[in-house]
Amino acid sequence: MFHIHIVDRSNRGAYRDELEQHYRLRHEIYVGERGWHNLARPDGREVDAFDTEDAVYLLGILPGKGVVAGSRLVPSLKPHLMSEVFPQLAPQGVPRANDIFEWTRIFVVPALRRPGSPCLAAGIVYCGIVEFCLQRGVSQLSIVCETYWIDRLAKLGWSPRPLGRPIEHRGETIIGLMVDTGEAALETTRQAYAISHSVLWAQRHQDPSRSGDFHYTAGAATGG
Repeated sequence: MFHIHIVDRSNRGAYRDELEQHYRLRHEIYVGERGWHNLARPDGREVDAFDTEDAVYLLGILPGKGVVAGSRLVPSLKPHLMSEVFPQLAPQGVPRANDIFEWTRIFVVPALRRPGSPCLAAGIVYCGIVEFCLQRGVSQLSIVCETYWIDRLAKLGWSPRPLGRPIEHRGETIIGLMVDTGEAALETTRQAYAISHSVLWAQRHQDPSRSGDFHYTAGAATGG
């Protein structure tokens, strides 16, 4: 399978090509597949106001294939989707602290999806998110998402908590959530996807095209 590479302001130059591939995949998936046409751009790159120097990208990179999965995290003390676009989802105030990041833009390429059964590629991304948070001292994530994510994240042990009532937006029902990213969440997520080792690519390596493999066993307890 693949490892998750952490890409931030410190190493962004080494991942220039991978970041471009990731922006184009986001356009294919969010605009082409999901029909979020307000995100469409003539250059075929899905880039929004929160793809800034403060954004952290977790990229799943498969040797010989490039980017096959990914996600984005933004420090909550910086402008982010909930604070700038959907503050109504948190009527008591958008949670902001040094140890809170916002999570957005998760994707897996169609070739690695398993409709109707657990998707290992998605599990690797979930584990990478929690591992990153543990590594960087991030205790919680805020999320703007569809309501079906509540059950999905609960099964992963992330303890989702609504910040307010759902709203209708562009034909979808969305909600603001807070989730936990502690050791318990990592253990439950690993168990769900039968992943036994860290999924993060060792940061001492500089060549993103050579990620190697990690150990996992087939079979998982939950979908998504």
